Amino acid sequence: MSMGKWRVKSVERSIQETDEPGHKLKKNLKTRDLIVFGVGVIIGTGIFVLTGKQAALNAGPAVVLSFLIAGITCAFAALCYAELASSVPVAGSAYTFAYATLGEVVAWIIGWDLLLELMLGAAVVAHGWSAYLQSLLGLPTWFAGDTARPDFAAIAIVLVLSLLLVRGSKEASWFTGVLVAVKIAVVLLVIVVGAMHITVANYTPFIPPSQPAQGEALGIMHQPIVQAFLGLEPTSFGIFGVVAASSVVFFAFIGFDIVATTAEESANPQRDMPRAILGSLAICTVLYMAVAAVLTGMVPFAQLNTGAPLAEAFDALGITWAARIIALGAVAGITTVILVLLLGQSRVLFAMARDHLLPPSLATIHPKFGTPVRINVLVAVAVATLAGLVPLSSLAELVSLGTLLAFVVVCIGVLVLRKTRPDLPRAFRTPGVPVVPVLGVLACLWLMINLPMETWLLFLVWMVVGLVIYLAYGRGHSRLAAGGDQAIEPVPDPIADPAPDAAPEPAGAR
Repeated sequence: MSMGKWRVKSVERSIQETDEPGHKLKKNLKTRDLIVFGVGVIIGTGIFVLTGKQAALNAGPAVVLSFLIAGITCAFAALCYAELASSVPVAGSAYTFAYATLGEVVAWIIGWDLLLELMLGAAVVAHGWSAYLQSLLGLPTWFAGDTARPDFAAIAIVLVLSLLLVRGSKEASWFTGVLVAVKIAVVLLVIVVGAMHITVANYTPFIPPSQPAQGEALGIMHQPIVQAFLGLEPTSFGIFGVVAASSVVFFAFIGFDIVATTAEESANPQRDMPRAILGSLAICTVLYMAVAAVLTGMVPFAQLNTGAPLAEAFDALGITWAARIIALGAVAGITTVILVLLLGQSRVLFAMARDHLLPPSLATIHPKFGTPVRINVLVAVAVATLAGLVPLSSLAELVSLGTLLAFVVVCIGVLVLRKTRPDLPRAFRTPGVPVVPVLGVLACLWLMINLPMETWLLFLVWMVVGLVIYLAYGRGHSRLAAGGDQAIEPVPDPIADPAPDAAPEPAGAR
């Protein structure tokens, strides 16, 4: 039942609302589809750029360990997402989990936070896609690239992918699967060809000795909070350099959480969600570490501080054809990132509208496609406008801060739900509770305080705007405001009575 003024929505009610006429999404995604979405959104430009830059600036060849540390850190949050996504298989991801554990106010904060993360992330990545496409095909700079305003290529890719999402998440999964295959093939090609040109001497020293960080002193607004308040002097290399690099490359793993936004569309979420969330994270961790090991073995790490370290490493060894192959992989990789970010944002907004925290008419499902078309259109217009008209590169760190806050709430949510609902059937249980969730919270908080103060101030402004909207509209219109939560039949135990792999829908339901 509702917990008074906190308005905690029961898990049973959340699940029941997924079957309401007009608000029912198609349940046709399987483990493969969900892993494709996970790998599709995680592997983007990070694998082509961050690896070399962090080897040159912070970790040397030990950047391999930095990716391992970041992967383990993500695993803490991923294990928590896996438990909640399989126990509360409802669209909305961290927003929905917060509603079922910490109440409506926290749920709104996280929903508003995810809106920023996914909308801004999709717009930033779409503009980056335009720049890669312009470089690959030699397009006019007025049409695409860093200086194009409006950026017609960025606008076009957002609209085309949004149209695909209107058709359905299953169709989007097929398209994403093709592009994921392309970019993984490119990554594997890089690993195999690069491994043939490794010089073992480049791995020495594996962890370079610590030294003061190079570069100009930063103003206080651009310094990480922990550095600004504690007066810490930044260093490069050594053990602390390896850890610092892990804080940066951590953001190359962001995206596995978006898989949870599609839990309501999974044919068997109790089985598929843990497999997809943990499987996509494991695949990407292995690929990141392999690329890092090959790259730092090909050329001395000090030469990798460039805008395109992977391509330039191959050029330095006379393998000039690799640059175009890598650019092709980057374009394919970024395309899937945009698509899955758009998908995730539409599902979060759908969940918020269905709860009446946003106008409920937005949550109407198209009778033929089974998708929230109005929200898809709204998201497409907003992201296309941002990507095409607004310079966003300086705001990209807001995406990281928003994601980390969601991770913190999900880790706390596991602890809360274990205490408040010990009777809840759990097909997957996060191991090592409470240690794993607590480690997840601490790791995310550490990364958050290493972000610049300017990012924090912009984030707080966005949150204040969101709270004003909630108080002006959401709180009064919420479904829980009308009469609170209600008694509902207990959710069936997915272990004792598992859902079918993919039950066909009756013709009249489409």
